[in-house]
Amino acid sequence: MACIAGFSISTGAASRLISGYDSYGNTCGQKNGKIEGVELSGRDQTDNKYVFFLDPCNIDILNRKIKSMALCVSRCPDRELKTYTDVKKFALQNGSELCSYDIPVSRYPSHGERSKKCPKLPVPPSKSLPVFHRCTPVDISCYAQFAEAFVTFVSDNSMLHRVIAGVMASKEIIMGLCVLALVLSIILMVVIRYISVVLVWMLTALVVLGSLGKLPSYRRLSDVMKETSLLVMGLPSLFGEPDLLVILLLLLFFMRKRVALTITLFHVAGKVFTHLPLLALQPFWTFLSLMLFWVSWLGVFLFLGTTGQNGIQLCHFRMSGPLQYMVWYHAVGLIWISQFILACQQMTVAGAVVTYYFTRNKSQLPMTPIVSSMLRLTRYHLGTVAKGSFIITLVEIPRLILTYIHNQLKGKENACARCMLKACICCLWCLKKCLTYLNQNAYTATAINSTSFCTSACDAFVILVENALRVATINTVGDFVLFLGKVLIVSCTAFVGVLSLNYQRDYTVWVLPLLIVCLFSWLVAHCFLSVFEIVVDVLFLCFAVDTKHNDGSPGREFYMDKALMVRGREARLGGRLWLGPRFSTSHGLKAMDWCNHR
Repeated sequence: MACIAGFSISTGAASRLISGYDSYGNTCGQKNGKIEGVELSGRDQTDNKYVFFLDPCNIDILNRKIKSMALCVSRCPDRELKTYTDVKKFALQNGSELCSYDIPVSRYPSHGERSKKCPKLPVPPSKSLPVFHRCTPVDISCYAQFAEAFVTFVSDNSMLHRVIAGVMASKEIIMGLCVLALVLSIILMVVIRYISVVLVWMLTALVVLGSLGKLPSYRRLSDVMKETSLLVMGLPSLFGEPDLLVILLLLLFFMRKRVALTITLFHVAGKVFTHLPLLALQPFWTFLSLMLFWVSWLGVFLFLGTTGQNGIQLCHFRMSGPLQYMVWYHAVGLIWISQFILACQQMTVAGAVVTYYFTRNKSQLPMTPIVSSMLRLTRYHLGTVAKGSFIITLVEIPRLILTYIHNQLKGKENACARCMLKACICCLWCLKKCLTYLNQNAYTATAINSTSFCTSACDAFVILVENALRVATINTVGDFVLFLGKVLIVSCTAFVGVLSLNYQRDYTVWVLPLLIVCLFSWLVAHCFLSVFEIVVDVLFLCFAVDTKHNDGSPGREFYMDKALMVRGREARLGGRLWLGPRFSTSHGLKAMDWCNHR
């Protein structure tokens, strides 16, 4: 992609995009070389810095371009020119020739091709854009083909005026509420360890009460299938039959320790943020990196649009031949590098949390564990992150292609084809989610063992399979708790917003500012709590590795936090009970003696 960017800049595409070019291939504001087959190319346009379109209203909406001859001029017309005599006077007075280069100024009023090579009359006054040096008409009615309806709607719609006025009048309140959402998100990341117990057991109580309160009688097979399909999705209010209710209660009874493990992981995650507060800044750095990359990607994409050449008499710059595949590679790079940046955030967080977990004396933590994690990532693990993000890209590209095909064929394909396309899209979406979760755990395994991506992915997969019930519990309960956290932030922000905007009695005035604030608060809460979710997942994998290789006996002490110690003992003894041959009797006795002693 760096080579593509260098190619687009070296071929003059950047200067043509910024400075503009005429219909003969001359870049405005500089000297130009001769283009073979184009007679009026190779002109010195150093003094002519602006692009002037002979008929700026001749717009091809489908191809998104102006179908008019373009010239390089020294000055945009500052007044309306009604006749060709006025065009001639303007050229003589200002030195800005508005007709084609092969027509002398003296022959403007009488030249036989003036209707094709001179501007369409009347010539409206125009101003140059501050950056791109194009002469644009001041009167927007010039674009009446597509703007008239919108202008009429804006000018006549009093409701739109009131809504816009309400947003502008409430801009200080909107900014204040957005800052409030940011502060609440940071606070919630620290205190969620205290309220997670309440949220989790509230969920459990709702499941039980919902099950006891529903006693439906299934009379149709379709009802049974519907309830069963929703049951698989984990919705709590579907257990109504006595046998299902018993299964649910037994499941809750046997899963109570795993739910308690989830609560403990949330508690320890809160401790991590108190020891590593800079983790809360990771969304800022990731967002900034993504914005910088997307801006640079868009710039190179625009440069590629003005690379190459076609046409004989009038020159148009377009990609042709093998060069057009650069655009496709550039599009793949957008997905890959975006996933790469997100993976770098996951790897950085994983490295810092692993350092925290496997440091017995927390007072001996490195001064900047997050910076150390970033340095390790840059020095040793860029290949790991690149592989993981590339796997996601390989799944994302066909999903996007199938989604595009489905949208293009909407209403044309038969029901079977539509069903197959939707099934493929859903399968690829699920595969992407699973691979994303596996990649995140592979990064954690890499941070623990410093192994390659494939080895780490295999190790992480084995650990996740061995702890499948715990993983399911943590993901289900944890996602619910984090969802409630997002709802809590949005609700608090919306409540304060209603109190702040209460004096604006008109509903249409304050509803849009409130919607803007709620949307922003949800996005902010999602960004911060996604980091919290990564921390919880990393802690669980560290916990699983710790309990797998240590039993608390002398020389094999646990690394885990004291809050996790009880869960570690239960996990270790449970592993010996069920897995038997994998652990020796001596180790089991040592673990039992250690637990009894403690």
